[in-house]
Amino acid sequence: MLRREQKSFFNFFLRWGFKWGGLVLLSLVLLSPVRLFADEPGANAAVDWLLEATNHLGKWIWDTNTFDKQTCRLWKAFEIPAGAKISHATLLITVDNGYTLFLDGQEIGRGSDWRTVTEYDVTQLLAPGRHTVAVEGFNDRLEGGLIFGLEIQLADQRVVEVLSDDTWSVVPNPLRHWASRKTPLPDWHRAIVIGSMHHHPWENWPVGFTVGLPLRPVIVHFWQAGWFQLVLVTVCLLALLFSVWLMTQLTAQSAAQDFLQVERARIARDIQDDLGAQLTQLVLLGEVAQREEPADSPAQIKFNQLCAQARELSHAMDEVVWAVNSRRDTLRDFVSYVCKYAQIFLNPTPIRCRLDVEPEIPATAFDLPVRRNLFLAVKEALNNAAKYSEAGELFLRIYRKDHKLVVAVEDNGKGFNPAQASAERNGLANMAQRMSEISGACELSSQPGSGCLVVFTVPLNRTSRRVWRSWRRRRLPDELATAKTGGNGPAEANLRNG
Repeated sequence: MLRREQKSFFNFFLRWGFKWGGLVLLSLVLLSPVRLFADEPGANAAVDWLLEATNHLGKWIWDTNTFDKQTCRLWKAFEIPAGAKISHATLLITVDNGYTLFLDGQEIGRGSDWRTVTEYDVTQLLAPGRHTVAVEGFNDRLEGGLIFGLEIQLADQRVVEVLSDDTWSVVPNPLRHWASRKTPLPDWHRAIVIGSMHHHPWENWPVGFTVGLPLRPVIVHFWQAGWFQLVLVTVCLLALLFSVWLMTQLTAQSAAQDFLQVERARIARDIQDDLGAQLTQLVLLGEVAQREEPADSPAQIKFNQLCAQARELSHAMDEVVWAVNSRRDTLRDFVSYVCKYAQIFLNPTPIRCRLDVEPEIPATAFDLPVRRNLFLAVKEALNNAAKYSEAGELFLRIYRKDHKLVVAVEDNGKGFNPAQASAERNGLANMAQRMSEISGACELSSQPGSGCLVVFTVPLNRTSRRVWRSWRRRRLPDELATAKTGGNGPAEANLRNG
């Protein structure tokens, strides 16, 4: 029995001794290059980055209690001496397990690998005065901690260090703009130190070192500032309110204008129907009485004068009806009416009327004040030509030029010297005044023996609006169409035939 036990022990020792011996020998073989490598320059580089990653770091800090899926907000304020010039500022940080880093309320970095230390160059983000650094850390499970170091080198060789220690504050509840606050609130309690740099469970730490690019300050343009956006919103609201007010005013004005158009059409209809019919009856009665009297009797002469006055009154009434009727507020109708009036007016005279009118005159709006003043000025020019020119021909030219309407009255009469003419007798002052009232112009040129030329110019941009309310005018009563011929109604026809 004793030999069997000795033999079993011997076999056990050989079997396990060879296994453990082989493992130790293999370990020595594998580790031998590292030891040899430690004497070479590459080992110094490995030591350098480790020192760089752990240099100027504080201690591991965290909240009082640690639990899984925990978010811990840590805050710290520091001062840079007034008048100091910053040469270089380096920030080192890592959080077990992840973090979001804020400097003066601005997010400057994030990390999710606690085994790697990250370096930030914040030289251009700092200036003399008070600053705050805030970290929102997240612990996934087990231990949680923050280790931090900020070294600020000044131009005068002074150094300002901000390390993670128990002077940091813990923000217990999520607070808006907590990272940008300059002072802590009373309910913010102090952080606790949970271990030194290589304290458990961070003995074999770090395993990596990351260097980020230098951070630059965010340039905020004036149009990105809050005051500018507030002013812009205010201006937009004021513009919107003004637009609503303007639309209300335009709606009310449009309604008043439509009502005025209806009233003008009604007045034109009443004048045409009532006064026109009565004048026609008066002329007919005068003509009947004229036939009953002898040709050379004094009553015959009186009746002739009566009929002539009635016809002139009818012509004047037709002009009033044309001017008042809202259906005639177009440029095309104005041109048509002026041409007809010139032909009818000059028909009893030895002056031959020639028309030179631009074809395709548009039916744009031509307001009552403009067409009335322009018509009366043209009428005055025709009247002067008929009375004083002794002409054989008269040219009436109407055309558009440079957004203006031009009406020219030219005769081949005896002419005159405008400097010696009587403005009152020829109505020149009246023509100039009427054109000035509508922002127009009146130009007269004449020489003795060379005829006379009167040119009237009216800007169309003041009056040539598209008749966008024409659909409203179509809704007028059909009986208003009695004035559709522009003054050539039944009364005028009967008077001229008489």
